[in-house]
Amino acid sequence: MAEAAGRLTALAEQTLGSPFPLRIRAWDGSEAGPPDAPAALVVRNRKALRRLLWSPGELGLARAWVAGDLDIDGDFYSALDELSSLVWHRGDEGRPPLRQAVGALREALVLAGPGPAPAPPPEEARRGRRFGGRHSPRRDRAAISHHYDVGNDFYELVLGPSMVYSCAYWEKGSEGTLEEAQRAKLDLICRKLDLRPGRRLLDVGCGWGSMVLHAAEEYGVHATGITLSTEQAAYARKRIAEAGLTDRIDIRVQDYRAVSDGPFDAISSIGMAEHVGREQYRAYAAVLYGLLRPGGRLLNHQIARRPQADEGAYEVDKFIDRYVFPDGELAPIGSTVSRLEEAGFEVRDVEALREHYALTLRQWVANIEAHWDEAVRLTTPGRARVWRLYMAASALSFEQNRIGVNQVLATRTPSGGDSGMPPTRADWLT
Repeated sequence: MAEAAGRLTALAEQTLGSPFPLRIRAWDGSEAGPPDAPAALVVRNRKALRRLLWSPGELGLARAWVAGDLDIDGDFYSALDELSSLVWHRGDEGRPPLRQAVGALREALVLAGPGPAPAPPPEEARRGRRFGGRHSPRRDRAAISHHYDVGNDFYELVLGPSMVYSCAYWEKGSEGTLEEAQRAKLDLICRKLDLRPGRRLLDVGCGWGSMVLHAAEEYGVHATGITLSTEQAAYARKRIAEAGLTDRIDIRVQDYRAVSDGPFDAISSIGMAEHVGREQYRAYAAVLYGLLRPGGRLLNHQIARRPQADEGAYEVDKFIDRYVFPDGELAPIGSTVSRLEEAGFEVRDVEALREHYALTLRQWVANIEAHWDEAVRLTTPGRARVWRLYMAASALSFEQNRIGVNQVLATRTPSGGDSGMPPTRADWLT
């Protein structure tokens, strides 16, 4: 009988209708595929095939990866890029005819061996009726907890001392450290919001408190940060107490829909709106508009996807939805601007930071790879694998313009039309 790697390579090429670009290393020690490939796809056991047979495509691959049934040996980014082009972004062209596909399925069943459908890895998000409807406050809390309540020590390892979990701002290309770039991003937002001593800032989705700390320390504001993560809130409160700023910063475990103590002079929402959901975005924009004083400013920092010809056909990435951001959704930048304008905001500036996020993500991946054993100890092997995969794949998506990230600056301009903004961008950024 032929060695497993050769049979797997033939099976992959038969299924795809094209050469498989990576080497394959199988559970029996055999290898096959192009000798000059940038990496090898390591199939550790037959269970990986059973996962793909029971959940074909992206979900089966994700489950096999998280469970450790599949691995990559070699250039991780190149391997992901090749797999992405074959699996995640493959159209109908080049697919084999039905007869050929049926033959591949039979071969896969023989290779997979007998056995039931493997249970999903424990890191997969569980959702049910007990959590309520999609984007209800209770279900949103559960989704946020799945992503953020995995240990502050783990996030310290990945994010570094800044504890900022959003796109950094690399002022001099790729020069400088991640910490310098994150500080530059926070300061850019403070300047866009025109923060000054005594003004009130609301930070929606405040994370571990980095934005409110920077705004209070450097700009003298009174800040309120809200999050649905109890672990984030505890960490942020500890940092604020150590900085001696408890009299000027308030951290709450609170849904943005429950905030009732406006108006605020400025609102920042940094990497939070992706959790809101398309059906709730109009309400999100309206709530923030109502919490802002006339003449106040909103800075909405949000990941965007490319628009589709049929927006109704948009589907959330299965791996991201099951393992990273349950119920998270991306929208095109045009849609975001429209929803903000419909709520009453005047959009004054849009800045694209796509390349900046690719650099940021590669730094986070380097952090987790450099401290892999510690990352596994602080969470689980599966969780560490989730974070490495999603961050590396996201870096490629930003680099290749499949997704972007934008800062939208908007004002609650009074009826008289005075936005309070200087006449040029150069003026208000100084």
